[in-house]
Amino acid sequence: MTTQGNGTGAEALRPHAEDAFAPELKALEAADDRPRPARWKLSPWAVATYLLGGTLDDGTVITPKYVGPRRIVEVAVTTLATDRALLLLGVPGTAKTWVSEHLAAAVSGDSTLLVQGTAGTPEEAIRYGWDYARLLAHGPSREALVPSPVMRAMAEGSTCRVEELTRIPADVQDTLITILSEKTLPIPELGQEVQAVRGFNLIATANDRDRGVNELSSALRRRFNTVVLPLPASTDAEVDIVARRVDQLGRALDLPTPPEGLDEIRRVVTVFRELRDGVTDDGRTKVKSPSGTLSTAEAISVVTHGLALAAHFGDGVLRPSDVAAGILGAVVRDPAADRVVWQEYLEAVVRERDGWKDFYRACREVTA
Repeated sequence: MTTQGNGTGAEALRPHAEDAFAPELKALEAADDRPRPARWKLSPWAVATYLLGGTLDDGTVITPKYVGPRRIVEVAVTTLATDRALLLLGVPGTAKTWVSEHLAAAVSGDSTLLVQGTAGTPEEAIRYGWDYARLLAHGPSREALVPSPVMRAMAEGSTCRVEELTRIPADVQDTLITILSEKTLPIPELGQEVQAVRGFNLIATANDRDRGVNELSSALRRRFNTVVLPLPASTDAEVDIVARRVDQLGRALDLPTPPEGLDEIRRVVTVFRELRDGVTDDGRTKVKSPSGTLSTAEAISVVTHGLALAAHFGDGVLRPSDVAAGILGAVVRDPAADRVVWQEYLEAVVRERDGWKDFYRACREVTA
């Protein structure tokens, strides 16, 4: 069975946010009696509630999409309610793409107007391209023009997303300057321009930790209001995030909910946080940090993979042996240096921790 159109059918492996959470968005829209900016599906209050979660007056439960400081979400939503673009900045794995998608879904009802930034992203991906068959046959015309997601968002008054903005070459990045400052997109070949209608805005994501990123020019950076998404503040907060996402992914993949999986999730999160921070949770022992980021997103991946192992090759209960290989793969990116860091951590910290003997043995087995 295949799905048609934008893939909103039940067979979609990963539905868009506006499809996956359609009942919640519908309930919020029905209950929302607050002022809405032009062409917004929800008011700023309702958008923030959609991301942060809550219970409506009719009893409808809105699940949290982002677990973090409320003020960060409020600032991001308020930015979109102005004519200033939003830049979500943070280290890899801080849910920048996730937040971007859900913001666009709540504001415009459509998160699919997307430019994926890479080192090879051309200017046409941000401005427009051409249907060369029509161009050669009839010359430049609006019919021969192929609008970019940004151009479509300008014309429709909706939200466009630009992922990994700093991976886009600097000269291509700067094509956004006129769009964001003048709210117009010139088409010199036709002597025309596209003017953004009310409701248009742009959400970009970027991180500055990866190698080879292209710094934003000061002129472009001024066009954005930058909101930094931090790593989870506490172990409990990160465990909650991982558990929620693993549950969502597990249901999408028809994996059983592990009856005692929370203990292993906490172990994975604890290991990642301690290696990431360079110190144990109790602050007593300093440890070396590996070369990888060990983000929350990687912890989600490790646990989801472990859950699949438990479901297909075990008894359905998530155990240390199910997550050990995934942790090793996440930690040891540099086979020489990171393996030493991991082995020292295993012997100095994991081996001595009460209640972690099974976890230690499973990790030692895959490490050997």
